[in-house]
This record gives sequence, structure tokens and C-alpha cells, in this order.
Amino acid sequence: MSRQYIDCREYPSTMNCSVALCADSEGELLDAAVQHAVAVHGHTDTPELRKQLATMFKAGTPPVQVEPAKTPA
Repeated sequence: MSRQYIDCREYPSTMNCSVALCADSEGELLDAAVQHAVAVHGHTDTPELRKQLATMFKAGTPPVQVEPAKTPA
């Protein structure tokens, strides 16, 4: 299995989070992403959150620079 990543810079948030996580397995990445979402962004660990996060995974590693997401007005 190839590395996968999720990058907060690609999603709007009021805190403009710049954390990117990557791992060799989907399970490991999902656990790390859930921990980050709960501890930093205040989400609750639910099956729905886990399902949503898993859909945001991308193959490879995060790029060095990403166009920051626009915060909703």
C-alpha cells in the first residue's frame, strides 16, 4: 500500500490550521486524523466523522505548499 495523507490546509476552518498528516496505512492515518480533529478542532469521535475523514485521504504525501482554503463568510 502506498502512503496516504490528509491536509488541513485544503479545508476551510476559522483557525487556518496548517497540519498535514501522512501514514503507510489507512487505519493509522484515520486514527491520527481523528485524534487531530478531536483535540485541535473540537470534533467528537463518531462513526460519521471517521467516514468523512476517510473520504478526504489522498495518495502520496502532502505538498510543501497548498493554496489555503477560504474560510466561509
